[in-house]
Amino acid sequence: MVQLTALTKEVLSAILKTIDEGIHVVNTEGKTIFYNEVAARHDGMNVKEVQGKDLLDVFPSLTENSSTLLRVIKTGKPIYNQTQVYVNIHGVRIDTINTTLPIFVDKQIIGGVEIAKNYTRMKQLSESLLDLQKSVNKNKKKKTTKNVKYTLDDLKTVNPIFQSLKDEAGKLAKSDSPILVYGESGTGKELFVQGIHHASLRDDGPFIAQNCAAIPETLLESILFGTAKGSYTGAVERKGLFELADGGTLFLDELHTMPIELQAKLLRVLEDGMVRRVGSAQNISVDVRVIAAMNVHPNTALENQKLRSDLYYRLNVFTFSLLPIRERKEDILYLTDYFIQFFNKKLNKRINGVEKKLESFFMSHLWPGNVRELKHTIEYMMNVCEEEVLQMADLPIMMKQHAVVKENVENSLSLRKNVEEMERQLIDSALNMSDGNINQAAKLLEIPRQTLQYKLKKIRE
Repeated sequence: MVQLTALTKEVLSAILKTIDEGIHVVNTEGKTIFYNEVAARHDGMNVKEVQGKDLLDVFPSLTENSSTLLRVIKTGKPIYNQTQVYVNIHGVRIDTINTTLPIFVDKQIIGGVEIAKNYTRMKQLSESLLDLQKSVNKNKKKKTTKNVKYTLDDLKTVNPIFQSLKDEAGKLAKSDSPILVYGESGTGKELFVQGIHHASLRDDGPFIAQNCAAIPETLLESILFGTAKGSYTGAVERKGLFELADGGTLFLDELHTMPIELQAKLLRVLEDGMVRRVGSAQNISVDVRVIAAMNVHPNTALENQKLRSDLYYRLNVFTFSLLPIRERKEDILYLTDYFIQFFNKKLNKRINGVEKKLESFFMSHLWPGNVRELKHTIEYMMNVCEEEVLQMADLPIMMKQHAVVKENVENSLSLRKNVEEMERQLIDSALNMSDGNINQAAKLLEIPRQTLQYKLKKIRE
C-alpha cells in the first residue's frame, strides 16, 4: 500500500472538504478512508458513522454488484453519471448521480473515489408531479372542463403582424403536426401554446408542459419516457409525460437545453409515435402533439450545437416567432391600459392612466423582459400609487434609476441645452471681466448691447 505523508494527507483532506459535492473514498477492502460533510448531508449520515467503516455495513441495501464504488475497484473501469438508489442504516432512501473513478498509483489500484450529486428531493418532487398529473388526467376524463387556462384571445394586441400570427395559429391548431415557437423571455410563449391547444381538436385531452431546463438531464429522460421496474436500483414501473399526454399536447419549453442524445430519442417518437420507457425493451404507442419552444433563435441553437438539425427540421413544420414588445410599439400603451384596468379590479383601485412623462419613458424603454416585465411593473406601481394616474415616482427603484441615467445621457447629448449652458458661462465670464458693465461685456462678447440684455433677462427668468 502506498504511504502518504501526514502533511500530504492533511492538504488533500483540506482540499476535498472544500469541494461542494459529495466525496466518498474507499480502499480496496471497501472501507471508507475519506468522507466529506457534503456526502454526509446527501446520505443523511454523520461523518463518524461512515469514516473507517465497511461500505456495505453502512449502506446495507447495496451489494458488491450494485455499489458503484465496489464495482469500480473490482473492474478498474470508471463509471460516469450513474444513477444509484440505496438505503442508509437509518432506513432513509437516497437517490444520487455518481461519477466513480478507480485510484491508481504505479499502475496498482488502491481504492475508488465517488463524486456524488444528490437529487433525492428533485426526483421525489418530479415523481410526485407525475403522479399528480396522472390523477388530474383521470379526473379530466370524467369532466368536460378545459385543462388550459388561456386561449388565443388572451394574447392582447393591436399590432397587425402579431394579430395575423394569432389568426394563423388558430387555423393551424386543427392540425396534428408539431410546432416550434421562438420568442424572447416574457413574450407569452406558454400562453400562445395553450391557446393553440385550446383551439385544437385535442382541447378535451391533456395539456402537459415541461421546462427542459428545470430538470437535471439524467432525470429528464425518465420524466419524459417513464421507467421500467428494475431499470436501475429502486426503479419502479412509471409512466412518463408522453404517456400521460396521450390524446393531447406535450409542450416542451427551452428545448435547446435538452441533451443532444435525448433529442435523438425525441426525434424517434416524433417519427413513429412510439415511446420506450427507460430500461424497457417494449415500445408503447402514443398519440401526442408536440409543441416545442425556445428563447434563443433556432439558427443560434443550431450554430452552437444546442439543437439537432434533424430534430429542428422535423419540428419546423409550423414555426411561429413571437415579436418582442419593443418591435410592436403600439402594444406598449395598449397593454399598459389593459393592465391598469386589470389591477384596478384586483386591487380595488381607480387609476385612470399614466402621466405624459411616464408614457414617454414607457415608449422609449427597451423592455428586455417583454410583456411579463411590463405587467409586473404596472402591478408594482398600482400598489404604491397614491394619485389618480401613475407617475414616474411610482416606478420600481431599479427602473427609476435607469430612467434617471437615461435622462442624464439624453441631456448630455442635447445640442440646444449644451449651447445654452456654454452661452451662459461666456456671459458670466464677460460680466466678471467687465465688473458688471453691460456695454463692455457686450463688446467682449461681440454682440449688441440690446442682445446681451435680452439674454440676461432670459437667464434670470
